[in-house]
Amino acid sequence: MSEFIRTRLLDNNAALVQMLGLCPLLAVSNTAINALGMGIATISVVVVTNFLVSLIRPITKKEIRIPLFVLLIASVVTALEMMMNAYFHELYLVLGIFIPLIVTNCLIMARAEAYASKNAWWLSIKDGFFVGLGFALVMFAIGLMRELIGQGTLFTQAHLLFGEWGHHIELTLLKNYSGFLIAVLPPGAFFALAILVAIKNKRDIKKSQDR
Repeated sequence: MSEFIRTRLLDNNAALVQMLGLCPLLAVSNTAINALGMGIATISVVVVTNFLVSLIRPITKKEIRIPLFVLLIASVVTALEMMMNAYFHELYLVLGIFIPLIVTNCLIMARAEAYASKNAWWLSIKDGFFVGLGFALVMFAIGLMRELIGQGTLFTQAHLLFGEWGHHIELTLLKNYSGFLIAVLPPGAFFALAILVAIKNKRDIKKSQDR
């Protein structure tokens, strides 16, 4: 794995290290499919936004760059929201207000300002994809943990994202399981994130000791 990819996926992960975008990360990760849907939406927005910001950087005046970036992000999110409403309507209803709230995700603005506004479009697309992927993987992992512990299932309501084929991957791993309510409530998201951060920190400490 190249340093470019490793930095964005692991070493400087947007969710585990920078703690960006925690609102959607914690709010919609109560199931794996919800987390996956929001993760894919976030990747799409950050990639397209990085691409557009990089394209217009030669003609963007420093004084207006932030309002312009916000306008671009809002336009991309609006287009994504309309597409999800048209093609993934049930999932769109489940994710609700958190789709338009992608506009306020600090992760997207941070990459636009820190990277896309200073680099070529192909590098900006690459940066957006791997930063978004790192964020989405953390969200998906939290969704898996919360759904398994809270409901004893995996990929429930997968048809919302994958259509009829999704019914074939819905799993009930713990039959007659009464559930662990706190896992699917907001505190469960914080506990799951804390576990992942602890694992990440443990890995970093071990890595530094092995040098």
